[in-house]
Amino acid sequence: MKDNIILIGFMGCGKTSIGTRLSKKLSFSFLDTDEEIEKREGRKIKEIFAGEGEACFRQMETNLTRELLERTEKTVISTGGGLPLKEENGRLLQKLGFVVYLDVEKETVLRRLEGDKTRPLLNGPDKEKKVEELLTFRRPVYEYTAHICVDTSQKSFDEIMDCILRNYEIMMAREKEKKEDE
Repeated sequence: MKDNIILIGFMGCGKTSIGTRLSKKLSFSFLDTDEEIEKREGRKIKEIFAGEGEACFRQMETNLTRELLERTEKTVISTGGGLPLKEENGRLLQKLGFVVYLDVEKETVLRRLEGDKTRPLLNGPDKEKKVEELLTFRRPVYEYTAHICVDTSQKSFDEIMDCILRNYEIMMAREKEKKEDE
């Protein structure tokens, strides 16, 4: 495992907000995979979805994750909500660093994303039903992929970061012991 922290979870769970604060606290770099893909493609994710479809976008995520595995250290990485759904990506993330699932309740997602029109998977009627269906489908994948799960619905940024850092330090100490034993 490399010395990175990867934040996974549903849209609106706080990956970017927590990630930017955590990177400053650790003096790590910060990278948002969605922003990186948009920068490279020169267009927004919703435009990629509309033009080439979700499968094409998911392949872009896989390609970026492979690249990050080769060149990234001491970085907090905020992933797109769907990135861990591809089994290969889950395995790559676990090699890339300490994977933290930021869990969130449906009501919190709906409140945080109220009025947000940038989420292609939430466009259309009955946003509440769509969020519930996606959370139900994704939650087991997130749990399987992550080293730890942190519920973000009722915690402050400091409480969430303290939990992540405590567990990160334990995991890095174990990784160091493992390398010394080899």
